[in-house]
Amino acid sequence: MPSPPPLSSPFAGELTPKLSISELRDTAYEIFVAACRTSSAKPLSSSNGHHHAAASSPSVSLTRSPSYSSSSEVNTPSPTPSLQRSISSTASKMKKALGLRSSSSKKGNGNGRSDGGRSDGGKRNGRPLTVGELMRVQMRVSESADSRIRRALLRIAAGQVGKRVESMVLPLELLQQLKSSDFTDQQEYEAWQKRNLKVLEAGLILHPSQPIGKADTVAQRLRQIIHGALQRPMETGKNNESLQVLRSAVMSLACRSSDGSLFDTCHWADGIPLNLQLYEMLLEACFDANDESSIIEEVDELMELIKKTWTILGISQLLHNLCFSWVLFNRFVATGQVDNDLLSAADGQLDEVAKDAKTTKDPTYSKLLSSTLTPILSWVEKRLLAYHDTFDHGNINTMSVVVSLGLSAAKILVEDISHEYRRKRKGEVDVTRSRIETYIRSSLRTAFAQRMEKADSSRRASKNQPNPLPMLAILAKDVGELAAQEKKVFSPILKRWHPLAAGIAVATLHACYRNELMQFVSSITELTSDAVLILRAADKLEKDLVQTAVEDSVDSDDGGKAIIREMPPYEAETAIGNLVKVWIKTRVEGLKERVDANLQKEVWNPHASQGLAPSAVDVMHVIDDTIEAFFQLPIPMHPALLPDLVDGLDRLLQYYGTKAKSGCGSRNSYLPTMPALTRCELGSKFQGVFKKKDKSPNSQKKNSQVVANGNNAFGILQLCVRINTLHNIRMELEALEKRIITHLRNSETSSLEDFSNGLCKQFDLTPAACWEAIQQLSETVAYIVVFHDSSHVLWDSLYVGEASSSRIEPFLKEMEQHLLTISDTIHEKVRTRIISDIMRASFDGFLLVLLAGGPLRAFSKQDSQIIEDDFKSLKDLFWANGDGLPADLINKYSSTAREVLPLFRTDSDVLIERFRRLTLEIYGSAARSRLPLPPTSGQWNPTEPNTLLRVLCYRNDEVASKFLKKTYNLPKKL
Repeated sequence: MPSPPPLSSPFAGELTPKLSISELRDTAYEIFVAACRTSSAKPLSSSNGHHHAAASSPSVSLTRSPSYSSSSEVNTPSPTPSLQRSISSTASKMKKALGLRSSSSKKGNGNGRSDGGRSDGGKRNGRPLTVGELMRVQMRVSESADSRIRRALLRIAAGQVGKRVESMVLPLELLQQLKSSDFTDQQEYEAWQKRNLKVLEAGLILHPSQPIGKADTVAQRLRQIIHGALQRPMETGKNNESLQVLRSAVMSLACRSSDGSLFDTCHWADGIPLNLQLYEMLLEACFDANDESSIIEEVDELMELIKKTWTILGISQLLHNLCFSWVLFNRFVATGQVDNDLLSAADGQLDEVAKDAKTTKDPTYSKLLSSTLTPILSWVEKRLLAYHDTFDHGNINTMSVVVSLGLSAAKILVEDISHEYRRKRKGEVDVTRSRIETYIRSSLRTAFAQRMEKADSSRRASKNQPNPLPMLAILAKDVGELAAQEKKVFSPILKRWHPLAAGIAVATLHACYRNELMQFVSSITELTSDAVLILRAADKLEKDLVQTAVEDSVDSDDGGKAIIREMPPYEAETAIGNLVKVWIKTRVEGLKERVDANLQKEVWNPHASQGLAPSAVDVMHVIDDTIEAFFQLPIPMHPALLPDLVDGLDRLLQYYGTKAKSGCGSRNSYLPTMPALTRCELGSKFQGVFKKKDKSPNSQKKNSQVVANGNNAFGILQLCVRINTLHNIRMELEALEKRIITHLRNSETSSLEDFSNGLCKQFDLTPAACWEAIQQLSETVAYIVVFHDSSHVLWDSLYVGEASSSRIEPFLKEMEQHLLTISDTIHEKVRTRIISDIMRASFDGFLLVLLAGGPLRAFSKQDSQIIEDDFKSLKDLFWANGDGLPADLINKYSSTAREVLPLFRTDSDVLIERFRRLTLEIYGSAARSRLPLPPTSGQWNPTEPNTLLRVLCYRNDEVASKFLKKTYNLPKKL
């Protein structure tokens, strides 16, 4: 590939009339040769072998001009250089100081000495090559042109003995000495004349060292002369009138001072930017004509002679350092940007410029400094603001030099030129860290954008493949690779200037990815496989980036807190958790709708499979599927979110249990209403049984409701199916919990702590709800059996009329049938429970007949034995000769009856006296004048006044009847 063109010179300005590079180079060479003449005005030897007079003259040593002085490090005392002196073969001190390798080491062979492409070992025509001849070759000046210049200078020296070169205007003197016959053709002559005239115009009128006014008549006259000669060439080489007029005008402008007086020294090439461009031409000659990236080995001797031009060009050490920095840098750019030594040399030279910038505040120098460093900084930043595109394994070694150069330029521009910076305390601005941070953030943002495009392309390319990765998941992987590359390749280089280079890099990538991730998170409303993949990839990326930031900032003052603050968490796990919670909520709500729909169709068929409701079988099956689906979700926090799922399912099953018992009533729904208290009609005989038309209105109403519902979902067998179903749900929970434990053990993210915390044991609501529903339904079944289905043999007929003729046998037969049917239907695990409730309901019904059976029932003391025998038969029904309920359970539930029944064989007087005493104990002295009527509590007890009162109400004797008449005026009939 061809080398890129050099950058535009910052010293070019607007050189008008336009001087080409070759014209500037030729003029610079003329100045160089003239400056190297002796101050003693002895003839300057010509290297041209055709001039015998010159050749026979003694060799002339070149001494420094009295007005020349320099503090440059390359100006150490050395033998006086001479254009005729042979080239030294010693190693260059200047190249060593600049960190440049010798040509031989650079080329890797022993013939590396730069000799301008000469193949004769540094000799021409058998004579050693001189420094002057080397300069001619380096500046591409022909031998004929060089010979012409030297002839002219010899003539000038001969005609102006003792006159220093800085006291003459070289283009004017050359015009005076050379004529058309000194040139090979007229075209060459005219081009030479025009060049010198344009140099005079540029140096004296357009860019003078001392400003001239627009009304300056001498300048106007000179401009007219020059423009006229450019249109029509003048005759040179003679002391004619046109040249005398030109000399008059030129010398008037060249020798004037700021106050208008005349100087001995002429100022014709020391105005900015002409002098800098001419000097740049001379410095360019230090580079090998055949190896443009190499400085010649003879640079020490050549630079010594170049610096002799300083008095003519008005160059100082400050300007030399600045120009040389630019030349080194520009040569690196123009030669393919491969020679790091050149860039390092330019950077080292900028260190000298930085020192100079701190010692002077000259506005002209500051302006030059800015115009020189600005393009350097622009070139550097163009590469560093996207250094991922600029540097790779092939040129990564260049990066540190580029960074160093850019920072040097930036610090000078900001710290030594910027007025805004000076107004601030220097501690507030860290130019180096600020620039490095800018480069890192800019380059990584650019690289991130490129990775985004690449990830999107990858996604589009794989969209027809099975299970293609979503773009943000691809991007997370790519960003992780980018961060790893940054940490391995670039951060070690940048850390030299910024201790937190890697931290800033990963913080930048973290922010870039976060912007994309947050847009995605805000757009998702449900859990999908793509969403989980992206969020898990983001979580992994964030952990890697944070880890890098922490490692990079271990030794920082704040321990990396500032960098970490730049990295607000993605909260990917939280986002996943929220999506999973939405997923759980959606599943549970869907299940609830399914439960409602199934329960509306449920008939609680006792002939269904295993005596279970299909609605419950379905809900348990779907719950099992939901748990299976939950553990198949590709998420990293199954144990953490399991309580949410279990809680939702727990509430769902609780809801099912509540709905399963809903509308079935309770024990109180089937208890008959107690009739008002009455006293017995002495000697009355009851015939027949309690007819339906004699029932209380409340009893009829309640029973009619039960009858209406008895043949559908609320029948005894249907209620037993409900009980079986709820019991089965309780049992299924145990199996469900075991399956959850198995899933947890197989989960990658679970730990022993998850099991010890009992995360799978959170079905707290369902067991209690099911047990409560079973209890209610069991009691309901018991009271339906006793008070509804068996009411005709209990409430309607037991002990109605004569106790001896309406005993308990019909009720026992009825109950035996019910118990057989229920035992065959109900699950064995709850069979004891429901039979116990039926027994308890039977005991309650038996006591209710005795204590609240209405005016159709009356008992004498002699009937007490019948009652006790009947109650024993009732207990025996449930004992079933040892095959039924346990004896201790029967005794437990029969305790109330066993305590109350002895009252039926107790004398009425004793009962009345006990009733009085207990009533006075409860109500106190207020009850002495009139015994209050004790309220009915329904809790029968031999020490409870209402229980005693009811025994008296159903006592068929005169004592009881008179007491009730006198004390409460109770009627004999309702």
